[in-house]
Amino acid sequence: MIGKSILVTGGAGFIGSNFIHYILKKYPDIHIINYDSLTYAGNLSNLKDIELNSNYTFIKGDICDKIQLNSVFETYKPDYIANFAAESHVDKSILDPETFIKTNILGVQNLLKLSLDHNVSKYIQISTDEVYGSLGETGYFTENTPLDPRSPYSASKASADLLTKAYSSTFGLPIQITRCSNNYGPYQFPEKLIPLIILNCLKGRKIPVYGDGLNIRDWLFVDDHCSAIDAVIKNGVVGETYNIGGNNEKTNIEIIKTIISILQEKIPDKTISEDLITYVEDRKGHDRRYAIDSTKIKKELKWKPEVPFEIGLEQTVQWYLNNQKWLELVENNDYLAYYEQNYANRRIII
Repeated sequence: MIGKSILVTGGAGFIGSNFIHYILKKYPDIHIINYDSLTYAGNLSNLKDIELNSNYTFIKGDICDKIQLNSVFETYKPDYIANFAAESHVDKSILDPETFIKTNILGVQNLLKLSLDHNVSKYIQISTDEVYGSLGETGYFTENTPLDPRSPYSASKASADLLTKAYSSTFGLPIQITRCSNNYGPYQFPEKLIPLIILNCLKGRKIPVYGDGLNIRDWLFVDDHCSAIDAVIKNGVVGETYNIGGNNEKTNIEIIKTIISILQEKIPDKTISEDLITYVEDRKGHDRRYAIDSTKIKKELKWKPEVPFEIGLEQTVQWYLNNQKWLELVENNDYLAYYEQNYANRRIII
């Protein structure tokens, strides 16, 4: 048991909604308050199957709205705060840095101050390996790797991490920070690589690949991420940071070709081929390689990822095939406008 109640901010998003499902399944007596502003990436249909659960409460609200947020703290008196609320897409941060600064820094300040004012048992900041910058061909990010963010997104997340640590050092707020590698799985918005590939294949659209396609990411199945956060909340040391990785380093082009191959097997009557791949001008400040060293959480908290990448990716592709209506609903006008803005004018290099 991790407490009587937990406030999950950003709980209608990809990782947040998976976390809520995970916690309600494992701890059916815990009350979850889901506080989400329902921006383009927040989707209540992610949680439709639990919306009538007596231990689940949804509140539409923005973490930048301190007055409403304070009312939530006063009404529900949560034991724990798990902050998933964030603007999270690098490309969007390049197009609109200000929104990322507002939500990812000023919103976190509100959460930290209110957590302190209301004496919460623990505040958990969900962060990213992108705060460490970029690796060369060898080496891994550890918890002691200096922060070196390269995009407005990662800079805003690094700032939030530092602010969280400051509230621990200065005010004694019981905090923990988790930094994860690239997540994949059900309910991920199709601005991100894996669902974008699946959607474009199903629609017969070109698949835009930045640069040479050889940028490397470490992939983590979202359920494994949720179990790691659970382990940190239950058994992690207050004030500490924990890296969470999947130990699955793959190049972007390898991921794309693997998904195309899976789809060819699953829907052989549909024309899907590598001819859809289009190499485009690289993203500004595109980090070359991320790789997480998860030794600390594995040794201290006995956590390890359980889902092999090949199985997790196949399950993810199948989920999107089984939920094409979900895909159609999230592919709204805002998404299409962003897609055109980000990709349509990029110079095709191959």
